Amino acid sequence: MRVFITAGEASGDRLGADLINGLRSLDPTMEFKGIGGPRMIGQGLSSLFDMSELSVMGLMEILPKYFDLKKRIAQTAEAAVDWQADVVITIDAPEFSLRVADKVKAQSNIPTVHYVAPSVWAWRPGRAAKMAAHVNHVLALLPFEPPFMQKAGMTCDFVGHPVVQDPEISLADIQSFRTAHNLSENTLVVLPGSRRSEIDRLMPVFSDVMAREEFVEFDWVLPTLPHLVPHLERHINSLARKPFMVVGDASQADAAAHMRRTAFAASGAALAASGTVSLELASVGTPMVIAYDMQWLSRQIIGRMLRVDTVTLVNLVSETRAVPEFIGANCKPDLIADGLQDVIQNPMDQKAAMASTMQRLGKGGVSPGIRAAQSVINFLQR
Repeated sequence: MRVFITAGEASGDRLGADLINGLRSLDPTMEFKGIGGPRMIGQGLSSLFDMSELSVMGLMEILPKYFDLKKRIAQTAEAAVDWQADVVITIDAPEFSLRVADKVKAQSNIPTVHYVAPSVWAWRPGRAAKMAAHVNHVLALLPFEPPFMQKAGMTCDFVGHPVVQDPEISLADIQSFRTAHNLSENTLVVLPGSRRSEIDRLMPVFSDVMAREEFVEFDWVLPTLPHLVPHLERHINSLARKPFMVVGDASQADAAAHMRRTAFAASGAALAASGTVSLELASVGTPMVIAYDMQWLSRQIIGRMLRVDTVTLVNLVSETRAVPEFIGANCKPDLIADGLQDVIQNPMDQKAAMASTMQRLGKGGVSPGIRAAQSVINFLQR
């Protein structure tokens, strides 16, 4: 069987690698081609070009790269059709992925699967119906998503979230981390995102929070990757007490991920950008505040489309509002600082919500990679 599979960023690369591993466990003769990062390539994927070209987010961020993306979309769809793939699986990155699926369907009868349901429960619900015109089956990470996809005319399975299979961080790991980096028990972790555009928007705000007198007794740790270090340094060089940057090796994905999660577990609380990082923090029991902003035009458009009162996944999955968030116009240092102080003083308030989130995402069950692979096979057999 020939499986054409694409991912556009590190989180998708992880999902793709686990899916490839799961598919190969069910059928060792499968071949894999598409677009992926080091994890997927390590599982045997032949990648058409560097996955980093696809890492864009936000309406205004996409516009400058529109014509380059358009060329890559056409190239990718043509490669899948020319290879005569038995299935095309696109992972997340909807601006790219769903256009690829559309072109594949226009040129062939190849069945299409999309991994990571779009957040139609949050905004732009009409996307599901448009997606159904060129996507046959969806693999959902969140337990409440399948009905939205099925209502639009696609089959969909909840397959679990990859965060539930992360290895536990031990007390010995935490102590070793603190000792190695000369960190006290009063440590906070700051997480401004993994894209330069996010860092440019959020680090001035986060730096203001870190510089406040109420946090002078705390150590700050900032996990990151080598290519972001110079960019981050430009934002933190003016701070009297700079956060300690813990730099993972991008070529050693598992070691970098373990380092990052150990930094989370060693911290009493987190100041984090909105995104799946809230689930990573919940998986190690680190309470958090979430903050996010975007360019003015993107904020105005998306703000008017939102259909939920929270964008934090821990809140959504646990059906609580335990995690305070400061989004858009509320992404201000004084508001964030007050929220962070409250979390530091009352860390137990989030514990039940974080535990519920992990249980609902499939912790302790069959791994998401295997569940996703079986879902794909079942779909193709139907």
